[in-house]
Amino acid sequence: MQSRRKFIQNTSVITAGLLTIPMVSFAFPAKDFTSKRPPLSERKFTSTAVEAAIIKVKKQIANPELAWLFENCFPNTLDTTVDFEIINGKPDTYVITGDIDAMWLRDSTAQIWPYLPYIKEDLKLKELVKGVINRQTKCILLDPYANAFYKDVNQISEWKNDLTDMKPGIHERKWEIDSLCYPIRLAYGYWKETGDTSLFDKDFKEAMFLVLQTFKEQQRHENLGPYSFQRTTAWATDGVPLGGYGYPVKPCGLIVSTFRPSDDCTLLPFLIPSNMFAIEVLGYLMKLFSLPAIKDDSLVAKAKELQVQVKKGLEEQGIINHPKLGKIIAFEVNGFGSFHMMDDANVPSILSLPYLGAIAPDDSLYLATRNLILSENNPFFYKGKAGEGVGGPHTGVDTIWPMSIILRAITSVEEDEIRKCIHILLKTHADTGFMHESFHKDDATKFTRKWFAWANTLFGEMIVQTSINYPHLLKEKNG
Repeated sequence: MQSRRKFIQNTSVITAGLLTIPMVSFAFPAKDFTSKRPPLSERKFTSTAVEAAIIKVKKQIANPELAWLFENCFPNTLDTTVDFEIINGKPDTYVITGDIDAMWLRDSTAQIWPYLPYIKEDLKLKELVKGVINRQTKCILLDPYANAFYKDVNQISEWKNDLTDMKPGIHERKWEIDSLCYPIRLAYGYWKETGDTSLFDKDFKEAMFLVLQTFKEQQRHENLGPYSFQRTTAWATDGVPLGGYGYPVKPCGLIVSTFRPSDDCTLLPFLIPSNMFAIEVLGYLMKLFSLPAIKDDSLVAKAKELQVQVKKGLEEQGIINHPKLGKIIAFEVNGFGSFHMMDDANVPSILSLPYLGAIAPDDSLYLATRNLILSENNPFFYKGKAGEGVGGPHTGVDTIWPMSIILRAITSVEEDEIRKCIHILLKTHADTGFMHESFHKDDATKFTRKWFAWANTLFGEMIVQTSINYPHLLKEKNG
């Protein structure tokens, strides 16, 4: 079993200064910027459009280390994690996370998402994305409550003894709202880029009805629903209290998420960022199934009814008055008036909401909450000798996730903040040439997950967006 929490000690030493000042000048020692990508013959998939984008963006980057990081990271999902084939006449793409040989619905969408702008230029890449959507459809139909799956539907999980309805082919069965939101986001994004509705067939529609049914069950209007989860473990965040159903909630329209996107158990079961993500993707479902080619009034009506209920719950319970900071977005609530205030590095987080389209980046409510998240008022915001950023319980105290720094840059409307984030990321990859799951706030050579494709590809997406929106930042040699 590969632990997601075990720190890897890297023997290389990097210089790390105080990173609280946005613009810091430093000298670059001689380094070997030889590509860290697998040899061409060993790459899982090569996209001509993505390769062309890498060349184009690299030409805009003045800092050689940043250009090297981008070239290593952006294609990492395609280079190392995808398994494409045709099954029963349909494209099928299995996507592992990196060092864990399983496919998460969340991670697989997030890993592929940055390539969507290129699918019109590359038919092979378009088929690869269609294959991910088809594979995710199969996963949902197997079990909408599971978060991670194997390619082999007969494979038995290392978590087979979890007290929940485990089936062959399921790696882990942690119920997380976002697990069902992400496939909708990918399907909608694919359609927006291509106009192609051919893959939204009977199976896809059945899976979407199942998504709506699962969301409805977890509003818990009438009972606790069919899902519960318990695990024999020393990790408190892997277990669910009170018989595996979690702490009580008062039904209000919001959807229970037993686990967070980090795969950690929620404290209060109405996880607000994930409910806001659900509101957004329910709108996507309504648009998709209003298209003449796949029109389904029943599905649209169910999605609309659910969206209205979740919105009402959000307005009544999810926006709270903090005793010191005023009106903000809560992280978790229970419907009884209790709220939990923090943010986690995994997406959806409160910080990432504009990236997911769930709120505008200049929305006053978001900005007020963002200020809290990026301060000592968030118990999982860390500042140290190596950098600053958001972590979470999953990797323990004093650990910062590069993903949070990347999302901070992507959702920022301040050039100095984006520059600062790029600078931190440059100095915390521990000379590996890749992003990691987390690093220690005082020593970036202590990190988790050497091969974490989501963080790598997301870093590449950030650089691409910067090249479009703030190209002058990439022309600065000193980061």
